[in-house]
Amino acid sequence: MTATAQPEAPHDLVGIGIGPANLSLAALAHGLPHANGTQPLSTAFYDQRRDFRWHPGLLIDGATLQVPFLADLVTLADPASPWSFLRWLRHKERLFPFYFAEKFHIQRAEYDAYCRWVAESLPGLHFGHHVDAVRWNPERALFEVDFTQIDPDGEAEALGRTYTRNLALGIGTTPHIPEPLKPLADAPTVPVIHSATYLDHRTRILGADHITVIGSGQSGAEVFLDLLRARPAGRERLTWLARTPAFAPMEYSKLGLEHFTPDYTRYFHALPEHVRDHLVPAQWQLHKGIDTDTIAAIHEELYRRTLHGGWPDVVLTPGVTVRTAGRIATTKIELHLEHVQQGTRSRLTTDAVVLATGHRERPLTGLLAGLDPYLRKDATGRPRIDADYRMLLDRTITATGCHIYVQNGERHTHGVGAPDLGLAAWRSARILNTLTGTNPYPLPERTAFTTFGLETREQPRPHTAGELLPLVEHP
Repeated sequence: MTATAQPEAPHDLVGIGIGPANLSLAALAHGLPHANGTQPLSTAFYDQRRDFRWHPGLLIDGATLQVPFLADLVTLADPASPWSFLRWLRHKERLFPFYFAEKFHIQRAEYDAYCRWVAESLPGLHFGHHVDAVRWNPERALFEVDFTQIDPDGEAEALGRTYTRNLALGIGTTPHIPEPLKPLADAPTVPVIHSATYLDHRTRILGADHITVIGSGQSGAEVFLDLLRARPAGRERLTWLARTPAFAPMEYSKLGLEHFTPDYTRYFHALPEHVRDHLVPAQWQLHKGIDTDTIAAIHEELYRRTLHGGWPDVVLTPGVTVRTAGRIATTKIELHLEHVQQGTRSRLTTDAVVLATGHRERPLTGLLAGLDPYLRKDATGRPRIDADYRMLLDRTITATGCHIYVQNGERHTHGVGAPDLGLAAWRSARILNTLTGTNPYPLPERTAFTTFGLETREQPRPHTAGELLPLVEHP
């Protein structure tokens, strides 16, 4: 069993969850000096899984990341870090093959292997540890974290407790299953699965006579393409349904990508709460569209199947919602559909369903139940998070210098870039700069050509041609 920190030696930082976000934080924190300069930061990170795995059910052959390889765990904050993707390539003696491959976007499986190398090499990462509760200990002015160590069979093996001055919550997301389909997805014998487990069930799904994919994002497109390539021409028997009005490409223009910069994050955080809440759903194409290469590959595969005459046996229909779903006899699934624009309804009988319906942030309420009296929340009960990714807490805690940081759980306060891998290193660096108060990772003041919003000034001043001035209204 991993030794538990003794009460007289609290950690400077404890991370809960070891996904890419907290793995980035752990990598950048490794060897970082404490604010007093006499010793390194004391850190520990816990995750209930046995080892690091990044979306294993979607590591489809050939599937790539939607961000460049520079969006690894550390490079955009510290290009000289020993935990960069290029360092991993050198360790694997693959630098020259990567150089000649000229790949800016790497395969998902490659990113997963890189992250596992970091997770297996970094000290202070504790897998197989389920965090049970987090509380504030006013006598010691520290957070206390209770955990259960889990054996390889998933059984409780030992209990432990550690203390820390700061927490970093990186518990990630959970697959989202629409309400009408939950009863079927929960039934173990019914072939209705979420795309997060696609590869685990791929053989079973491919054995079905007719297959339906629901969801128009990147995962849905990759699953549909994989199924299409595996089915015989003329007997594909595939349906792809989407709630969005089109199978639309992800916004990937150069200026459009600036929505994933620290500049836009700062702008978004400063907006009123109600404006942020209306803005995020309207930006779905920034993060829920399909990579243009994947769209092209799907069209090319469909086109190839028309070369000898006829059309492939596939149906692609956007603008559709699933109203209800149920079983017919013992093997069939019936979906009750509605087309939003037409206002029409129909039924679809299928043999298997893959739900590419995305993920949702895991709620923090259960984990932080013991801290609820200290939490400051917004109008809808969500935690308020400041620009430095710290939850707003009661002053009895913050006055001690202790804080809770949030990783990939702050979309409502920081915008669409919250889950984006390209901002992970920058966010981790900002957290560590704030935590140590020593600015170990100098960050750029400007990161985008776009100026988001108008600059307002109370006093008029001389201006140059082309400069926007604040509007002055006269009675």
